[in-house]
Amino acid sequence: MGTGLKADVIVIGAGIIGAACAWRLAREGYRVSVVDDRRAGATAAGMGHLVCMDDNPAELALSAYSLRLWREVTGRMPQACAWRGCGTLWLADKTDEMGIAEQKRARLAEQGVTAELLTAEQIAAVEPMLRHGLVGGLRVPADGIVYAPLVARWLLDDGSAAIDVVHGEATALEEGAVRLADGRRLAAPLVVLACGLRANSLLPQALLHAKKGHLAITDRYPPRVRHQLVELGYGASAHASDGTSVAFNVQARPTGQWLIGSSRQFDAVDSALDMPVLAAMLKRAQHFLPALAQMNIIRCWTGLRAASADGLPLLGAHPRHSWLWLALGHEGLGVTTALGSAALITAQIGRQTPEIDDSPYLAARAFAVEELPV
Repeated sequence: MGTGLKADVIVIGAGIIGAACAWRLAREGYRVSVVDDRRAGATAAGMGHLVCMDDNPAELALSAYSLRLWREVTGRMPQACAWRGCGTLWLADKTDEMGIAEQKRARLAEQGVTAELLTAEQIAAVEPMLRHGLVGGLRVPADGIVYAPLVARWLLDDGSAAIDVVHGEATALEEGAVRLADGRRLAAPLVVLACGLRANSLLPQALLHAKKGHLAITDRYPPRVRHQLVELGYGASAHASDGTSVAFNVQARPTGQWLIGSSRQFDAVDSALDMPVLAAMLKRAQHFLPALAQMNIIRCWTGLRAASADGLPLLGAHPRHSWLWLALGHEGLGVTTALGSAALITAQIGRQTPEIDDSPYLAARAFAVEELPV
């Protein structure tokens, strides 16, 4: 990397979305320069889950498509990427939530994703650390987890012959060029903007808003949880339009640690811990996993999810600038949908028919009518 190849495409952002776009473009024969400002963003802060989400048909279609693409490459990832095909166990805390579980099972089945309803007794058998009294749940065995920062690095390395990583901060976009803070000017016919919330400073209008989240991680313990554990109320929390919310989500990491989420605060752009929100999140986690009360939490942190106005990613050409492509607004599903998003962007750039309908994600929908080309 750093060889200074003459690029066909400049990708701004080296997180999971930017790395996936560069990797896919390189696979299709493009020479790619990736601008990496080496700041920790959402990829570094998040949980790294590969989970099929289905809160609306477009989210489900992109999740399922992208997970199929992930399964084609996870076997080649080095051990440090921490891929585990642990599956997700969606938990029903109340009787009426089993109806939600059945609806989720049916929706996933329409996309060819296998899921099975579990009784309270079956839940207790597969995850004995969970509290007694849960109503049941839904197991999605094909879901998994990764360590996203190293996966992003691996994607860039995997396409290394055609990918040049340039360290610097993009400060301005021009037709066919990107200007960096140190005065350098990188040139290429096409630019893909894939730098999350930082894209707001490079565009004439802000397209994204922040959803702040808290995470906590425990000390190392002998393995006691097999699945990624999520409450069935998670979707409502994740896609609430405003306010602050918490929901139960725990991963057993390969290190023997438990990674605990999650929270959402809208338009909170600072990185400081909000202690009442963190306390509510941990209390919710302890409701499902009482053993947490006796475990040591060694670190807590926050991250900012970049959300579009309607909660779906913005994938496609800028309506006023045919040389500029957007891959933004993935919110909490950036890792899950990275390969699918990259495949759609690459197909659009190459004027090929995408493998799934990309119309729900096209970036033009985020712009006012007066900004669209006549």
